[in-house]
Amino acid sequence: MMGILFGTDGIRGVAGEFLDGLLAFRVGQAAACVLCERLQHKARIYIGKDSRVSSDMLEAALAAGVASVGADAVLLGLIPTPAVAFLTAAEADAGVVISASHNAYEHNGIKIFGAQGYKLSDELEAAVENLVLSGRPMPQAMFADIGRVMSDEGAAARYVDHLVGAVETDLSGLRVAVDCANGAASRTAGALLSRLGVHYTLLSDAPDGRNINDRCGSTHMEALSARVRAGGFDLGVAFDGDADRCLAVDETGRVIDGDQIMAVCGLEEKAQGRLTGDTIVATVMSNLGFHLFAREHGLHVETAAVGDRSVLERMLPSGFVLGGEQSGHLIFLRHATTGDGQLTALRFMGAAANAGLPVSHLLSGFRQYPQVLINVRVRQDMKKALSGHPDVSEAIRRAEETLAGDGRILVRPSGTEPLVRVMVEGREEATVQSLAESIAAVISRVG
Repeated sequence: MMGILFGTDGIRGVAGEFLDGLLAFRVGQAAACVLCERLQHKARIYIGKDSRVSSDMLEAALAAGVASVGADAVLLGLIPTPAVAFLTAAEADAGVVISASHNAYEHNGIKIFGAQGYKLSDELEAAVENLVLSGRPMPQAMFADIGRVMSDEGAAARYVDHLVGAVETDLSGLRVAVDCANGAASRTAGALLSRLGVHYTLLSDAPDGRNINDRCGSTHMEALSARVRAGGFDLGVAFDGDADRCLAVDETGRVIDGDQIMAVCGLEEKAQGRLTGDTIVATVMSNLGFHLFAREHGLHVETAAVGDRSVLERMLPSGFVLGGEQSGHLIFLRHATTGDGQLTALRFMGAAANAGLPVSHLLSGFRQYPQVLINVRVRQDMKKALSGHPDVSEAIRRAEETLAGDGRILVRPSGTEPLVRVMVEGREEATVQSLAESIAAVISRVG
């Protein structure tokens, strides 16, 4: 359930507009009060950020809010989101990440992790949100009880050590092109791959505050594909701004999405006897081709709602160890509590190295159904209601009749932006495109 502040992946908005310093200050206060109220020691809250120009301002405001209610704020600097989750679980009482993930630099966001390194439950998010929006003054620390604000220069290195320890295959000799999206992976990817003996070339690894995700990274794969083809690399990997997702390209430059990476890594885990129930947890966005490939190779697929938190909620009760999204958020639960792009890259590279085959051969027999996704911009206060509007429902019904059971349609509000997402999947690309456009046109008209 989405609240006023929290969407499917924390708080998101245009920096300085919706997401300003005052809001960040109150979120820092509220997070410290809610997550640390029962501790018998001075709370320690880690704060990491991506490379957006607004991240420094939000970091300062969050840290001031944390310290004002008596907790210590430890600044980890530019660092991937999964690093904050890992380090929080190992060393801190809570963690906060300042990032808008794959969005343009004008946007920013706040994600919060509890002491176990997991994103907050709906209940805890609601508690933080209610406290922020109440307008009530929060308990102020006085004198020696005021929290400290300090920096931790070794945090990224400890995270790299953790990732190196998760590698079980010799990766030395692989030639890999790496797109860092001018984001958080710029700080860690080179050190990580050097430790593992990988021959790598970094792309988009010079963040300037404004170039994050700008025609680069996992949402813009063209430059990476061209570089892999021209340079004769074994493969390429691309992260998003906060490095919690990863997509890949094979040696021919063909893009490999999250479904395909899950399939390859799932087969590798199964072969090693480590895939609980031979099961992968995917989302409703996963391609029908993924489900067919999984079935043909003896893999079971559990389906969750969109969002890596929903995937995790389906994984934990049954002890499933692998899950993720088509967009490249993959969770390897033996090593991480949230989606981790660099860990995903390492696991995929390990599967390729173990196979001893060109990466393009790993997915022989994987047939993707044509899938069209159209984002329709609507009013923020209307996006939840539109998918159930009578005209939209009728447009969906007519499209489903056209597909005649050989495909599917998914219409859902974005959890982070004023958008309704229309996804249509089927055998014929022209039909899928036409149906998606017809539904999108109705949503645009009534929204």
